[in-house]
Amino acid sequence: MNEEIRDREIRVIGEDGEQLGIMSAKDALALAQERKLDLVKIAPNAKPPVCRIMDFGKHRYEQQKRNKEARKKQKNVSVKEVRLSLNIEKHDLETKAKNAIKFLEKGDKVKVSLRFKGREMGYTQLGYDVFNKFVAEIDEIGALEAPARIEGRSLVATLAPKK
Repeated sequence: MNEEIRDREIRVIGEDGEQLGIMSAKDALALAQERKLDLVKIAPNAKPPVCRIMDFGKHRYEQQKRNKEARKKQKNVSVKEVRLSLNIEKHDLETKAKNAIKFLEKGDKVKVSLRFKGREMGYTQLGYDVFNKFVAEIDEIGALEAPARIEGRSLVATLAPKK
């Protein structure tokens, strides 16, 4: 910007967006200083490079404001975990499902893990049955992102809120 522009000829755009034509960098800088504004290179790879006459401080402030607004509208999705066991009782399963529903309603994802202990690894089908009961409890609010899979000694799946 301003004195740092070293090109011989540049295309100049005024503060209102009108084309002022192709002129030397010195003339464009003099024109910008006459209007008490800055000369900013906006397209350095164009032939000839394009510069704009603008208030750079005001431009930077407005850009920071737009970025701040964009960050406000961003939603952070966190992953909550619900742990089940192979020998879980009906009421305990319902309680875990209610907690998962609360998480999903807030917009969070839920990781459901069912840990197999000792000889329970021989009864993985019972684990899938417990898992399917759990998914049936929260079917209206949450949907499976991918089918359940066994990782080590755990049966793991992720649920996301339905839209």
